Amino acid sequence: MTEISAQTQSALSRIVAERQAKGRVPGLVGAVARDGALAWSEGVGSADLDQPGVAPTADTQYLIASHSKTFTAVAIMALRDEGKLSLDDHLDTLLPETKHGGVTIRQMLSHVSGMQREPVGDVWDQMTFPGRDQLLTGWNEAERIGKPHHRFHYSNLAYSLLGEVVERLDGRSWYESVQARILRPLEMTRTSVSFDGGPAAQGYYVPPFSDVPVKEPVLDIGAMNACGGLASTAGDLAKWASFIADPVAEVLSGDTMDEMCAPQIMVDERWNLGFGLGFMLFRLGDRVTVGHTGGMPGHITGTFVHRASGTAGIALMNTTSAPDPAGLATDLLLKVLTDDPEKPAAWTPGSTVPADLTGVLGTWFSEGSPFTFSISGGTLQATAQGAPDWKPPAVFEKVSEDIYRTVSGREAGELLRITRDETGTPTTLHWATYLCTRQPYAFGEWLKL
Repeated sequence: MTEISAQTQSALSRIVAERQAKGRVPGLVGAVARDGALAWSEGVGSADLDQPGVAPTADTQYLIASHSKTFTAVAIMALRDEGKLSLDDHLDTLLPETKHGGVTIRQMLSHVSGMQREPVGDVWDQMTFPGRDQLLTGWNEAERIGKPHHRFHYSNLAYSLLGEVVERLDGRSWYESVQARILRPLEMTRTSVSFDGGPAAQGYYVPPFSDVPVKEPVLDIGAMNACGGLASTAGDLAKWASFIADPVAEVLSGDTMDEMCAPQIMVDERWNLGFGLGFMLFRLGDRVTVGHTGGMPGHITGTFVHRASGTAGIALMNTTSAPDPAGLATDLLLKVLTDDPEKPAAWTPGSTVPADLTGVLGTWFSEGSPFTFSISGGTLQATAQGAPDWKPPAVFEKVSEDIYRTVSGREAGELLRITRDETGTPTTLHWATYLCTRQPYAFGEWLKL
């Protein structure tokens, strides 16, 4: 395990113990991942009240429910990268028997399709869930209750249909696709549809006016597995969170994961929670964490990761009515980030400064504001003076003589053009077409010189 100080571990243990007691959770597991590995975990209470006092561990399976959507989303994006679909494809072109024209894959991934939340038939009342044929028929009977992109509206129905898209395009069942594309490469051996027969938490409902828990059933949700059918452990979810922070190219490219973690819609009016392509984006001050929550009868769970630091918090609880899983998961990771931050990597000197960039280095002014152009590891970059430490610099890549492309940071994608005098000294820069000069000038003042 990656080391976390004893003092911070004690504080994490207190958070977990207090949340278990206050929330009356039969068995709770809290965990933290860091640097690609499980760094800390602790179980409180009982995984199964038939064996009182045997606390759950990082290897105890819980139903992770809507975490499953993140696996479905990664499978969809991998298929996109392989050229098998476009995010703006309409569902009825991929599944010709469906209706509701104009519903796109992007809308379904980010819960902005306007489709109703659940399959038709009061499935959570009757506890009878649709098979594939019933799901497709039910989609056609379902209501489109909102305009696309108008507002966030969570839809288990939409994600169930995305599972069908995976099956059609990948030529195998949704779970077989997730296993081959994600679980095996990431060595997530304890993640399965429902329980796998190993150590597992029994789900309970704890009534509000008594302290005698009632066992909850384990449901077979049929064709809805793509939206909520998986079970997993804190150990496996640490691997999943680490992948979200630092993707494995065999599963998904880093650029595509960045795309998935870019906001598509805000969920609340205070902009604390947004949604990307399959992921919840939960803001904590000036940090944004990425992940998902899950809820099934007897199981409430949450996993969130701060991608920049590779630190994740995980909360698994075996009760229908539990403390906020996103709050617990993020409280754990925030405690580590605040009280036990990792030491910064040692600075290492570069070896060369490209000869054609020596005259570019230093301060340039654009729109009256100073920017520092510098070399790091042989690469040109620019930083706005006074920018906060968390904001990365703009990074440039050479295209041709005196032409550079901004590959990340401010003005990503835009060109930087260097103009030189007869001696070869840079006199001006044009970045995203904006003039950059060695001295500050007002708009129009440069033309008078």
